[in-house]
Amino acid sequence: MHTTINRKNGDLFMEKVALSDVAQQFGTPCYAYSKAAIERNYESYVTALGNQPHLICYAVKSNSNIAVLQTLAALGAGFDIVSVGELERVLIAGGDPSKMVFSGLGKTSKEMQRALEIGIHCFNVESESELELLNKTASALSMKAPVSIRVNPDVNANTHPYISTGLKEDKFGIDINNAMAVYQRASLMDNINLIGIDCHIGSQLTEVTPFVDAMKRLLILVDQLEALKINLNHIDIGGGLGVRYRDESIQSVDDYMSELLPLLAQRSETLILEPGRSITANAGVLLTEVQFIKSNDHKNFVIVDAAMNDMLRPSLYQAWMDIQTISDNKDLDEAVYDVVGPVCESGDFLGKERPLKVKEGDHLCLFSAGSYGFVMSSNYNSRPRAPEIMIDDDHVYLIRQRETIQDLTRGEQLLPVN
Repeated sequence: MHTTINRKNGDLFMEKVALSDVAQQFGTPCYAYSKAAIERNYESYVTALGNQPHLICYAVKSNSNIAVLQTLAALGAGFDIVSVGELERVLIAGGDPSKMVFSGLGKTSKEMQRALEIGIHCFNVESESELELLNKTASALSMKAPVSIRVNPDVNANTHPYISTGLKEDKFGIDINNAMAVYQRASLMDNINLIGIDCHIGSQLTEVTPFVDAMKRLLILVDQLEALKINLNHIDIGGGLGVRYRDESIQSVDDYMSELLPLLAQRSETLILEPGRSITANAGVLLTEVQFIKSNDHKNFVIVDAAMNDMLRPSLYQAWMDIQTISDNKDLDEAVYDVVGPVCESGDFLGKERPLKVKEGDHLCLFSAGSYGFVMSSNYNSRPRAPEIMIDDDHVYLIRQRETIQDLTRGEQLLPVN
């Protein structure tokens, strides 16, 4: 499950670095990522796609640290962005604007303008109102906006309802039954250049069938559009391929492509993918220190210095993430604990009912934390956000400093005193 982590003499290592050394040097809580794992996970897509014309656009929302983006840009990755902030991060990291797709259903005119100015690959348009605004914005710049319409195919991704995006009751995209009319309307707009079709049905998918169903529905629409002389250059099937957090049966990227690519045989369109979680989730961990151990008549609690503001997934999604001691503590007795943080919320937990051999002062490792971890963290309870560390073989790099109290209050002002 944890391909980036191994135990040596009872202690956890990431690549060639002891995680206990990381915790001691940088303090806790802190995030640590394996550069080799990020590269390996990206290359698995390149290998599986083979000769299929493609563009792999990493979903920046899953982990937007500029060193992570830099690592992927150096491999030739494109990027899937959902805000102008993510756009600027990609540019800082050396990403190629012409390999950038702009998703998200609430783009502003200013965001559109910036994306047009730098020459992104395309906008994934999610509504007719957005199409109108984009046409108007491009007109003001005397430009044509490259557009891919995001179609909602009404495919059940069989995932958590918060991360399902392809059902007709979801807020995303344009109903596939209405898409033909929207394409025809867009084709008549002076400042819109239709180049593709887009679809995203959800995140943490553990089977290929929903992707195949979605692709088949898209291809029918693409062929219908071609009959109307609306010819598209690419088909974007989105991201969402799941990872193993616990005991899920996960399809490999090779399995995924072996089902998907035959549908594109004898076709000329480029395939665009938007993977995020499958590239960074199992490349990262969250390290935390045990502050106290507490018991009552009903429960044992391990109280740690990481909290829901540092890692929201267990509280928000009821996500199960593996938790282990960094040292094996083989001489201690095992007990079952809820691992909880110091935030003043009953929902502040990292894991429940976990068998652990643990004592106060130990360090714990929360696995599979490289996606939707730091990016969803906050300053709730006025807690500074954690540092981020990149490990490359036996080298350790601080890629984000721990926030300070001064960082927390920057921009705030006291009222004048009368």
